[in-house]
Amino acid sequence: MNIILTTVLPKIESEVDPRFGRCAYFLIVNTETLEWQAHSNPAGRSTGGAGIRAAQFVSEQKVDAVLSGDFGPNAYTALEQAGVSMYVYGDCQTALEAIKVFNDGDLKQIGGPTRQKFQSQGNRFP
Repeated sequence: MNIILTTVLPKIESEVDPRFGRCAYFLIVNTETLEWQAHSNPAGRSTGGAGIRAAQFVSEQKVDAVLSGDFGPNAYTALEQAGVSMYVYGDCQTALEAIKVFNDGDLKQIGGPTRQKFQSQGNRFP
């Protein structure tokens, strides 16, 4: 099975990055062989719509699941429509740990966004 993890560094020993749309890297991993490749998140520096752009990148990779710490409503909807299952890291700190916990069937699959839509608060003046 091929999965994608959000990571801080472009290597399998990396710490996980809890942000989906603004993660630093996407790590594509074959869960059986542990073969992997890292990609810089093309949406990470977007001024807006990062979750949707990241979801588009993930869906283009033809993976079965994505592991991250957070999925906003737009990213969740785009990934769901692409048929990509979503799991949250929980207490996992590294990509290797998350892969092991995923393979053991102990990561939580989500059935909805993990947070509400981001809304700008605008400028506030005292």
